[in-house]
Amino acid sequence: MNLNLEGQSVAVFGAARGIGRAIADGFVAEGCAVRGFDREKAAEFVTVGDVASYESVKSFAGEFERVDHVVFCVGIGSGKFGFPFWNLEPGDWARVLEVNLIGAVNVAHAFAPKLIESGGGSMLFLVSVAGQMGSQTDPPYSASKAALINFTQCAAKDLGPYNVRVNALAPGMVKTELNQSIWAAGQKKVPEDKRQSFDDWAAEKIKKVSHLGRWQMPDEYAAMATFLASDHAKNITGQTINIDGGTVMHS
Repeated sequence: MNLNLEGQSVAVFGAARGIGRAIADGFVAEGCAVRGFDREKAAEFVTVGDVASYESVKSFAGEFERVDHVVFCVGIGSGKFGFPFWNLEPGDWARVLEVNLIGAVNVAHAFAPKLIESGGGSMLFLVSVAGQMGSQTDPPYSASKAALINFTQCAAKDLGPYNVRVNALAPGMVKTELNQSIWAAGQKKVPEDKRQSFDDWAAEKIKKVSHLGRWQMPDEYAAMATFLASDHAKNITGQTINIDGGTVMHS
């Protein structure tokens, strides 16, 4: 399928590694001009900054003469195992919400005018299946992603008249550092003689939560992200699309 994205300009937040890097590489493979933003300098095309700083995000937006697509692929957890939720302190919530939700809002505010000036385009937020089912593993993370799903719909309604489409893409079980941090936090709550290796823990969890019983891979999200940016998806907006092996099914 020809996506006809050649020469288009793309901003990818969280482009240094994991799903964000796969999405950035996916757009490059389609002939796009890609600029990344992350907290670390992982490649020449990446600008270092903090999505929680509106000034930092606005400065990055100012580097673009025009932009056609914006992808927000950022997510942090509390670093603690959240079941029950009072294992955490209220203070554990602030930074997670600041990055996962307010960071996305900062990006939307900074780039919406540029997308409108370009005459249309797309914005994509990476959310999570956790935001759709009240996952107890890390309540601040789950709540932040649920809020971002709602904001996706708000932004889609506001930007629709300007031919800007806004969608959310929800990963399930993906081999990333975030999943490893969830495993590590959970193991601290388990007696030492019953602790599992990451591979054993992940295999057991996948059997429980994924009806297809297998990992999801970063390049699957890259394929969907580029498709959603293309004219083949010109009537898709305000949607949350799950690539999760069937973990979340809406009847």
